[in-house]
Amino acid sequence: MRGTVAVDRIVARNAWHTDGVDVTSGDRSATDPPVDTTTPDEELHDVELVDDDDGDTLVLPWWQNPVNIIVIAVATALIAGMIGWLVGHSGNEVASSDVDVGFLQDMRVHHEQAVRMSDIFLSRPEIDDQLVPVAQSIQFGQSIEIGIMLQLLRDMGAPTESDDGQAMAWMGMPTDDEHMPGLATDEQLAELRAAKGSEANDLFIDLMVTHHKAGIDMANYAAEHGKNEDVRTYASAWAGSQTEEIAELEALHS
Repeated sequence: MRGTVAVDRIVARNAWHTDGVDVTSGDRSATDPPVDTTTPDEELHDVELVDDDDGDTLVLPWWQNPVNIIVIAVATALIAGMIGWLVGHSGNEVASSDVDVGFLQDMRVHHEQAVRMSDIFLSRPEIDDQLVPVAQSIQFGQSIEIGIMLQLLRDMGAPTESDDGQAMAWMGMPTDDEHMPGLATDEQLAELRAAKGSEANDLFIDLMVTHHKAGIDMANYAAEHGKNEDVRTYASAWAGSQTEEIAELEALHS
């Protein structure tokens, strides 16, 4: 029942409710036969509450109920505000510069090789068990960071890779992708792929330390000269994590 009303008594419209009942007082006589007081479920809707003094009770439709109107108004305002925020936010131009875009494009290539080197090393036999988690950490962590770089580039509306195959122009030292500082050559990767045991351990460490040092230089430059706040924050964090990984790698060199 919707709403709260003062009810003096229940008036039943069915004959089985009123037979033998003084409707005025609601009392039954002692000689009256017993009445079945169980009400079938299908007949419950026939019983209505009325106010003897004021007449029939007025039950408002749900859309006219003041409480429902307030709830709907608040929900509508919240939804409208959220839509407005999303439209305004999506229309905001993301700050970027040649440094931001160039760093993300080149560091993506850099990270992809680090992941590939880790894959190669982890496939080699008889490698140092202590180096395995370090390589796995590089493999996993830099894969995640590649995803971040791609998303940042999309947010800027920039291509995810250099259109002309040129790298490092954003640092004032243009070169092609293959000669980016820190990248291992195809010959070095082939040597790692053929190595095993301690030879594979030391070669992996040497290649990755060189790789990370160049990456740190790139990240520090972007952290200092980038325009996009997210790029500067991530670049600084990546420089720190690669510095820590270099320390771990060098500690395991034979």
